[in-house]
Amino acid sequence: MADALAARAQERQYLCIDLKSFYASVECVERGLDPLATRLVVADPSRTEKTICLAVSPAMKALGVRNRRRVFEIPQTIDYVMVPPRMALYMERSCDVYAVYLRWIAPEDIHVYSIDEAFMDITGYLDLYGCTARELGERIREDVVKTTGIPATCGLGTNLYLAKIALDITAKHSRDFFGELDEETYRATLWNHRPITDFWRVGPGIAERLAAMGIHTMGQVATYPAEPLYREFGVDAEILIDHAWGVEPVTMADIKAYRSGSHSVSTAQVLGCNRDFAGARIIAREMADSLALDLVDQRLVASGVSLYVGYDLSAEERAGIRDRSDPRAWYRAVASAGGTERLLVPTSSREQIMAAITRIFDSSVDRSRPVHRLGLTATGVLSEDAPGVQDSLFATPEADARERRRQEAISAVKRKFGKNSLLKGVDLLPEATTRERNLQIGGHRSGE
Repeated sequence: MADALAARAQERQYLCIDLKSFYASVECVERGLDPLATRLVVADPSRTEKTICLAVSPAMKALGVRNRRRVFEIPQTIDYVMVPPRMALYMERSCDVYAVYLRWIAPEDIHVYSIDEAFMDITGYLDLYGCTARELGERIREDVVKTTGIPATCGLGTNLYLAKIALDITAKHSRDFFGELDEETYRATLWNHRPITDFWRVGPGIAERLAAMGIHTMGQVATYPAEPLYREFGVDAEILIDHAWGVEPVTMADIKAYRSGSHSVSTAQVLGCNRDFAGARIIAREMADSLALDLVDQRLVASGVSLYVGYDLSAEERAGIRDRSDPRAWYRAVASAGGTERLLVPTSSREQIMAAITRIFDSSVDRSRPVHRLGLTATGVLSEDAPGVQDSLFATPEADARERRRQEAISAVKRKFGKNSLLKGVDLLPEATTRERNLQIGGHRSGE
């Protein structure tokens, strides 16, 4: 018994706090409305009725309206308020919430998972505040509501995974918006929970592959022979099996110590309306220009670039996807295009990056198909001062230096006066999107 109590005392305690319907709640608070009672949708009314709802208030969710639903799909019988997104405001409010967390927990024990969600290791704070883990979670959550007016949901677990599941599943079915799990209660209460996609990291694709094996719950994953799971999922089976048992070996210290072995910088956009070959080519070159400027701003160089182009699909093509034995492979081969190119030396040169992207575009994109989405990535990204970065034998130092000074001057002007304070002639063409995107954050209106 004493050993069991000692082991229990050594358990770590993690909180996972989520701000309920964050964007919608911020808009309600800004208008003096009750975030839990107001029917509000955050969506851009300047776009078509096919635009996606970025957030809906809890009152709308109670009526069956979910995030990511398109505006035209909201039943016309529901009265609600639609407001345009203000991403700059949401980022500011997210910082306000983080400031509340810092009143209670040191930054080295906080991991910001997204703009509206954070993990905290509160193990070492319980003696300091003289309370239980649940009481501390309640205090922090109440402080968030008192300070910002934004309601929050809280999950408490003996590891990071259980804290997340306590938040995502248990708390959402709790009147007080608080969930609590350890390995024992997880297995007792959630092993038979459906759908399995409610569990972190189990998306529709994984669920479909599990269903083909006759697996529909986490309990079935836990008791299934390991070898077939490894054959189907490779090394990811280890994570899946651990999570089925409620096990998560990664700690907050591991997260803070993690450093990625490879780096990239990317930009992407879904086009408001389809573009033909020429129009999409203009946008790809705009994006290449912006990507090079981002590298200069961050004092980085790229070893290569890649381009992704997604075509618009006809109704027949969309319907036919379901009949394919391997729809993902078909999509990559037929519904998209692109490629990669390695640069002679790591560089942030606009001219070299633009030339490489243009070559990939011209050689890979079907001139007869409408383009609906574009993505560019600078790969093998390194610091300018990283060891091993050297000039090409074909480099022209004076020309490269002039280009670098020009890029730095452009960047300085944009930082001081706004991104649209300096534009190139191509940015004024009807097909161009740079001016509009400069007023966005994350592809949505900034509100500024």
